[in-house]
Amino acid sequence: MPEFNTFQYKETPIAYEIIGEGKPLIILHGWGSSRRVMVPIAKNLATLRKSYILDLPGFGDTPEPPTGWSIDDYTDAVQAFISELFTKPVDLLVHSFGGRITLKLCTRDFGKKHIQKVLITGGAGMKPKRSAKFYAKKYFAKTLKAPFVILPGKLKESSLNWLRSTDLWKSLGSSDYSKLSGVMRETFVKSVTEYFDHTLHQIPHEILLLWGANDDATPVYQGERMEKGIKNAAVVVIEDAGHYAFLDKPKQFAAIAEAFFKG
Repeated sequence: MPEFNTFQYKETPIAYEIIGEGKPLIILHGWGSSRRVMVPIAKNLATLRKSYILDLPGFGDTPEPPTGWSIDDYTDAVQAFISELFTKPVDLLVHSFGGRITLKLCTRDFGKKHIQKVLITGGAGMKPKRSAKFYAKKYFAKTLKAPFVILPGKLKESSLNWLRSTDLWKSLGSSDYSKLSGVMRETFVKSVTEYFDHTLHQIPHEILLLWGANDDATPVYQGERMEKGIKNAAVVVIEDAGHYAFLDKPKQFAAIAEAFFKG
């Protein structure tokens, strides 16, 4: 038996895992990651929320989309998932690339009716101060490492050494950073070049922006920009944590998240 469920969205079976009890919480991972990286958060909130952790198309156990997808396409898929499985509003907890999808979803009429509280950590979607190409390379390199970060000791180090030896990793150090083949390269380019600064004022939700102080993939100033643009948003910064604040400081992250969702 598989360790995950599937939701059929058009021709793509979307894998998802359920952890905990309580009000539904939809959890979305970042680019190059998967639901497995987000499982520790769901476990820490298991007595408070029933988490539905998705593998977005092209990641984890969900196959690639049939063609290159935009943020709208991913948002449509998440919206269909919520619409099919839930009759009452849900909460969201999202990381990085999942933030792009969430910023889009929260501006839609559907999102305003079917989503309540939102926690965004290290969220992408703000126009960077440096070039998109610079941050695309850096962001992709960071997310490539995500599956290996949670491994223990020597296994973690050997896995990261293997990653650094691959042609894909080496290509990120050159001017040609987009050597992904097929639909995911097209998807990456479409996704990383769409920004949502101009639509923040349309978001009515209560949103917690939980950032690592040392996040160099989506720096704190991007969270502060979201806070300024969204009426009911607040930034909380976790010291000595980076883009994966929930892995760097799991207890502190979980305590803040629990207080937010309880309140």
